[in-house]
Amino acid sequence: MSFHFEILHQSTKSRARTGRIHTPHGIIDTPNFVAVGTNGTLKAIDNQRVDSIGLQLMFCNTYHLLLQPGTEVVRRAGGLHRFINRKMPIITDSGGFQVFSLAYGSVADELKSQGKKKQSGHVRKIDEEGVVFRSYRDGTLIRLTPESSIQAQKDFGADIIIPLDELPPYHIGPARLRHSFDRTHRWEKRSLEEHLKNPANQAIYAVIHGGVDPGLRQESCAILTQLPFDGFAIGGSLGKTKLEMLGMLTNLMPQLPLEKPNHLLGIGDLESLDLCIPLGLDTFDSSYPTRAARHGLLLTREGGLKVERAEYANCFAPIEHGCSCWTCTQFSLAYLHHLFKAKEAAAYSMATIHNLHFMIEQMKRYRELIADNLI
Repeated sequence: MSFHFEILHQSTKSRARTGRIHTPHGIIDTPNFVAVGTNGTLKAIDNQRVDSIGLQLMFCNTYHLLLQPGTEVVRRAGGLHRFINRKMPIITDSGGFQVFSLAYGSVADELKSQGKKKQSGHVRKIDEEGVVFRSYRDGTLIRLTPESSIQAQKDFGADIIIPLDELPPYHIGPARLRHSFDRTHRWEKRSLEEHLKNPANQAIYAVIHGGVDPGLRQESCAILTQLPFDGFAIGGSLGKTKLEMLGMLTNLMPQLPLEKPNHLLGIGDLESLDLCIPLGLDTFDSSYPTRAARHGLLLTREGGLKVERAEYANCFAPIEHGCSCWTCTQFSLAYLHHLFKAKEAAAYSMATIHNLHFMIEQMKRYRELIADNLI
């Protein structure tokens, strides 16, 4: 099956829409949540369990897989799907996010108003060719270029790949932002050219940049929509607050072609989904629900539930009544409370299964509401 996107319904109430992204490894219903499997697995659960829960798209990180086990191992295994034993679609990033976030801090940090530059010796050099960084595993110096990033993602065989881009921090000045903006767009064009030498039935999404500058965001859309990308990811600094992010996205989304899918990079918490889905965004990736699970925060329709609170020590009900996830159908809150208090590894698996199931069901509810023109 080749990559293509179909719109099923456009809401009459907002820009929200439902659709299907068709890939060689299956269909992704949109809007949809994309869980992050940094090293080829979601933390605390294996990929057979992930597939059984119904996660249609998993995000794997080129940077981490490049360092360990390396692209050659994955290629010899027959690609990432075979290596990790996943049947459903995979999206990989370029590796640039991790390289630059280790130097500057992540997008999520900025949205928490923590946009101060980190002092790191990790990134050694950024130039027109690419970026040189030091492996956190063994100290080896590695050069990542637009071409080598695409070649790595070819070895992985992901369904959707991302071009190399620079992640500038929120706080840099206009001149440095402009410099980064121009270089990123040159890198993206080189990435696309490398991809088109051997498309290999993979789709490539452009990354829209420009920080919170509406003029630069508009220029980025104008540049990248003229090139034969298969979809569009929204990256770079998304703002220091959710309100600033919302303003930027409200202005940006009408500038993207309706007939191609879009993806919001690094954002997928429940509040952001409520804000962004009416704007017409299709997919969202985040480690939020799996990270929350490992910290004992369980997602329910009534809000977050902190399982280690004393009130749950004698609660023999499931996490949420009516939830059909494996954890809720097999175990009580009291038992899960006990496992977290005892720091048993099983607790993290059980909580992750519930939170991932919750996100998948939540996205189904969004699609139903959009189909009924209620969003």
